[in-house]
Amino acid sequence: MGIVSWIVLGLLAGAAAKLLLPGRDPGGFIGTTVIGIAGAFIGGWLSARYLDRPIDNHFYDGATWAAAIGGSLVLLVGYRILFGHSRR
Repeated sequence: MGIVSWIVLGLLAGAAAKLLLPGRDPGGFIGTTVIGIAGAFIGGWLSARYLDRPIDNHFYDGATWAAAIGGSLVLLVGYRILFGHSRR
């Protein structure tokens, strides 16, 4: 998969993470989108590096989606923990 595919996957993974963790985010839509893209990259890298699961072959692979959504969820939770109280 190329860089554009990872960005598209990140956008969709960010939307999926937002659906799984509803609520108000400090960064709004743009922040959630950036977190989704970064989460897809980090989740894919961690999966390939430590789980010995090369995921750069197919866009429609379930492991690729799971890694991207998992990475997005982790980053979204971390973002909410660090910056979640800034809108009060």
